[in-house]
Amino acid sequence: MKRRLGSAFALVAALLLGGARDPILVPEVSQHEVDLRQGFTGTELLLFGAILTPEGSRAAQDYDIVVVLKGPTQSIVLREKQKVAGIWINVDSTELRSAPSYYALASTRPIKDIVDDKTAAIYELGLKWLQLSPIGAIDPGEQTRFSDGLVDLNRRSGLYREEEGGVKVSEQVLYQARIWLPSQVPTGTYTAETYAVSNGRVVASASSQVEVRKLGFERATANFAQDYGFAYGMLAVLVSIGMGWLAGRLFALR
Repeated sequence: MKRRLGSAFALVAALLLGGARDPILVPEVSQHEVDLRQGFTGTELLLFGAILTPEGSRAAQDYDIVVVLKGPTQSIVLREKQKVAGIWINVDSTELRSAPSYYALASTRPIKDIVDDKTAAIYELGLKWLQLSPIGAIDPGEQTRFSDGLVDLNRRSGLYREEEGGVKVSEQVLYQARIWLPSQVPTGTYTAETYAVSNGRVVASASSQVEVRKLGFERATANFAQDYGFAYGMLAVLVSIGMGWLAGRLFALR
């Protein structure tokens, strides 16, 4: 009995000591606020930090680092068009509940070499593993087709990106990754998540936030459109009619 108790205590002590050796991450972002002004052409964010022991000293061990910058999630309706009798029409559609408006990943190595598929799916490490949450019953094959279409569309527009090898680690303690925000980046609160991985296991994680916001005339216009949608639509129609009338008058005077 005493031998069993001694073995149990030894096992608990080993687990506690093993957990104590797991590192902690101290993340930081070069800009916590990104202002979208007139003429904004995009900007680069520097995500950096340190890998430390719980005592605050250098971890002195090689860890893989994965950094994910994710924009606000949104519900989006995807429609598939096909050409029927020479006319493009909507033939199928699905709604996704939690599509990130922006997603960027940077890692020290390819994700497949860092974690297994199960871990990648749990932490959404990579575009392949995004949990888009379709609404309603949908065939798995159809879900994959629509999800792949959304990812491809956003990848080509620069809103989804992956940079395997994009994280650099110096002296086993300092890491950094550069992530580009394009000119059409959506506004909202972004979450920058950093993961330290050892032997396929996520041993530490930390997060920070980045606020992307519009300023000046663009912000006033966006707020007006959001708060007074009908009035904004009517105003847009009136402006279009006025511009058309003015163009016609100028053409008639020639």
